[in-house]
Amino acid sequence: MNYKLFGTNTGLKASEAILGAATFGTRKGYGADREEARKIFHAYVEAGGNFIDTADRYQLGESEELIGQFIGNQRSNFILSTKYTQSAEANPSLSNFGNHRKAMRQGVEASLKRLNTDYIDIYMPHFDDGITPLDEIVRCLEDLVSSGKILYTGVANFPAWKTAVIGNTTRLAANQLEYNLLQRTAERELIPMGNQFGLGTMAYSPLAGGILTGKYRKGETGRINLTADYQENEFTRKIVDRLFILAEELEATPGQVAFAWVLSKNVFPIIGARSVDHVTESIKGLSLQLSPEQLEQLDNLSEISMGYPHDLLATVQG
Repeated sequence: MNYKLFGTNTGLKASEAILGAATFGTRKGYGADREEARKIFHAYVEAGGNFIDTADRYQLGESEELIGQFIGNQRSNFILSTKYTQSAEANPSLSNFGNHRKAMRQGVEASLKRLNTDYIDIYMPHFDDGITPLDEIVRCLEDLVSSGKILYTGVANFPAWKTAVIGNTTRLAANQLEYNLLQRTAERELIPMGNQFGLGTMAYSPLAGGILTGKYRKGETGRINLTADYQENEFTRKIVDRLFILAEELEATPGQVAFAWVLSKNVFPIIGARSVDHVTESIKGLSLQLSPEQLEQLDNLSEISMGYPHDLLATVQG
């Protein structure tokens, strides 16, 4: 596992891949039980990982509880990132839901207890609730930093313009977003904005819910086909076909190739795993080196229209 600075607004040295703990626990009916979650955690740590991402909503708080237990007395050796907005309640009341000061205060206090720690390294709202004034979010996050309960701030799943407004007011450290070969729209605004503000970009779903591993072609089940039938479209088919070809060339798996592509984009991919095999598969992808030609093949197949004004500016600027 290699390490690099988390953005340019911190001196924090983080492992190049983050362990995502959304599946730690089974309270929501789909996830890894305690023993499997422990194996996932130790496999990641043994590979040199030091960065764990979770949220109060994941498994209705069980994810945070398990992380706190697994870390034990090694708290100082890990970077912990967690999020609030939806709360850990199955059916949160209106006063407990959202990004406002009350929800944030209740969220951080509850997360600290579940994680069995007195501080959180990176804390952020999980989604833009579309209601809370941005200034309120900023002031609340700054208060938590001043109190020592959190060290760094960030946002997840926020529009680029709102992140920019917040970033102009306070020094953000992190931006969490979805990014993979099937979802590159973050390249239009979110990733350039993050680079401009020096944010560490945390990219979740690097394997697109398992689609890029090709497992659904084999009839396997996963997050994507739990609630609906999954049908592979032409765009996806071409990309997955190419992943299989490159995997054969590199003596790897399609999932490892897809993971290596995300890693090449100077972001921190979040490993989502429901079994220890899932996490070891992604860890192997860390050492996979794609050639410029192989990267270009994947870039071209997954290319998206940048839209206005980017397409216009590309023409005008030559």
